[in-house]
Amino acid sequence: MLLNSDLWVGALIRRAGIEGANATVVRKGDARAGTVIVKAYNTSERTARLFSEAFGQDGDRLWIQPVKGTEGELDAYVERQRGYDPDLWVVEIEDRQGRHFLTERVEGD
Repeated sequence: MLLNSDLWVGALIRRAGIEGANATVVRKGDARAGTVIVKAYNTSERTARLFSEAFGQDGDRLWIQPVKGTEGELDAYVERQRGYDPDLWVVEIEDRQGRHFLTERVEGD
């Protein structure tokens, strides 16, 4: 059974905070079933990565990097997704090491 989106996002923000990172909800979506996008910003290298929630064939949550590129390209992708999905959550994490703090499987990690 999957957690509601608001509980899951709250846990992600707490994990990041415990490790000394700054995590912020940039856009709050549907509390029960909103899809989540996580933007992990590496403050040391000034680079960003984007992770989008997906579900594997087994029904488990996993994370993919739907687009790679400059921060502007990542932000443009997020804006397009906001237009498609009014229930979308967007969480931004700023960390000196660029960690995403996702505990589920991450494709390409």
